Amino acid sequence: MHQDKLWNEWHPVCNAEELKDDPKQVFVLGERVVIFRNDKGVHAFKDLCIHRGAALSLGKVKDGNLVCAYHAWEYNSEGTCEKIPALPCERPIPKKARATVYHCEEYLGLIWVNLGDEPAPLIPYPEHDKEGYRTIICGPYEVKANAPRIIENFLDVSHLMFVHEGMLGDANHVEIVDYDVEFIDGRLITSKIPVFQPNADGRSKGGYTDYVYEVLNPTTARFTKTSEGSDEEFTILTAVNQEDDEQCKVFMLLTRNYDLDQPDEPFREFQDVIFYQDLDVVESQKPELLPLDLQMEMHLKSDALTIAYRRWLDELGIENGTMPVGDEKRNQIRKLKSKESARV
Repeated sequence: MHQDKLWNEWHPVCNAEELKDDPKQVFVLGERVVIFRNDKGVHAFKDLCIHRGAALSLGKVKDGNLVCAYHAWEYNSEGTCEKIPALPCERPIPKKARATVYHCEEYLGLIWVNLGDEPAPLIPYPEHDKEGYRTIICGPYEVKANAPRIIENFLDVSHLMFVHEGMLGDANHVEIVDYDVEFIDGRLITSKIPVFQPNADGRSKGGYTDYVYEVLNPTTARFTKTSEGSDEEFTILTAVNQEDDEQCKVFMLLTRNYDLDQPDEPFREFQDVIFYQDLDVVESQKPELLPLDLQMEMHLKSDALTIAYRRWLDELGIENGTMPVGDEKRNQIRKLKSKESARV
């Protein structure tokens, strides 16, 4: 099994409606993957024919099998080669004639791929099927940065007043109150964080909004925000697919329980504007790898969630997209903690 812990996480690779009759090539953690659909559902293989290494994504789906474009070898849903046209009929197909199969699911309107041998559960998103709520998909957005930088930007509440001034924040209301971060049921979650927003979702309605952030796994996070004196609830789930080093696709699910009789497109257009306001900043950040050594960058009390996120990535041993704390530094931290415990 691959050492990177992200191999056992689920990664969104495309909108489900984009996967039609033909196979599609996608990338996950530097791996070239082919996804395809048949009567049994959606499937993902390593995008490589065992015969001569051609990309299976160049082929087609025929009678439910994935057919290589080079020599027309046919692979069934389990990755077993069922037909080799050049092989005489009396000869059996070699047992090694198999594709490498990955886990694949259609969920929340997206296609998800998991490369690992011990896949984590799919992330929960209860609002998606909740009565009185509607979910739309935004993106995918292409970003020349690593997933941890993108997630951290999504979690960063104190940039709203500057990067998104006049929309998600106001330069005259910049202070962030102290808030709590807890680890509950395998995820990080904050207490409510009040933010003054002139135009929280594109409807030009201003006022204070309470944010509650959650980090569901290293590359997936969400927030739910509610307005004072209102039952309106607005949630965004952000899922990042690390395609390769400094190359990601970002999918965002927006859910609301209000204006359900109104068209979705204005909400999608508003989110596009917000995302592209962040893009140049995120792509400019140095180092490109997120530093897990907290002494490498300055932090404030308002950074409590992103600090907790970095510590969690370090505890999990996530190396993809991060700059881990070195062994020597770890030993220093352990010694310091031991001394502090001894003093107590």
